[in-house]
Amino acid sequence: MTSEEVRLNVEKALEEIRPFLQSDGGDISLISIDNDTSVKVRLEGNCIGCSVNQMTLKSGVEMTIKKYVPQIEEVVNVA
Repeated sequence: MTSEEVRLNVEKALEEIRPFLQSDGGDISLISIDNDTSVKVRLEGNCIGCSVNQMTLKSGVEMTIKKYVPQIEEVVNVA
């Protein structure tokens, strides 16, 4: 998978997740993809102060991104 394909598939994963976050007043943005294995995202809106955002990040966001791009090893939220 090329870097461009990785980016497109990560964006598709975020599009799948976004409606769930927006229904709670939040959102997510892709910041960067490093070495085609590490994804940096920024949780926004209500997601910033949410007490379960780390769980959302790991179980929801990371799992969905890995479904689209299995080679991704980690998803990190950057402030």
